[in-house]
Amino acid sequence: MSQRANGRWALTAALALLPVVASAQGKLGYVDMKRLLDSAPQVQAGRERLQREFAGRDTALKADETRLAELKKAYDRDAPLLSKADADARKREIDALDRSIKRVRDELRTELKTRSDAELDKSWQEINNVVVEYAREQGLDLVVPSPVVYADPRIDITDRVLERLRRTYTAPTPKP
Repeated sequence: MSQRANGRWALTAALALLPVVASAQGKLGYVDMKRLLDSAPQVQAGRERLQREFAGRDTALKADETRLAELKKAYDRDAPLLSKADADARKREIDALDRSIKRVRDELRTELKTRSDAELDKSWQEINNVVVEYAREQGLDLVVPSPVVYADPRIDITDRVLERLRRTYTAPTPKP
């Protein structure tokens, strides 16, 4: 189930249970999941890992884009002076490089999206577990995730959950 579907399901369930919990004088909490997903060290580390992983291919792609721009500039400058066969050969080279860049860019974008989603799903589960653990320890009967129309700041547990995520996060040791 996707993160968005999880969030919708949780929100629907929370809203359905809200009258029951409120009438029973239950303890409520609110958590801003977007803020947790933006600020949790687990998520930030995943983003940094992906940046390092994709940096080499991104650099190579930018170098190819620079080479393509130089080839186009040289072609525009030299085309009137070239024979038809040479001009056609250069144009084919430019077109082939342009297609290659587009293909690589699309592949890179697709792979990055897939890997980002996987990293986020992994972090989402860990964050969700910490929210549940915190709620149980504090005796909360219901924790409503964002987005909500309004939540009183006194029931907002986001900062405390974020602090716990920071305390429990252990950065992976770099491989030699």
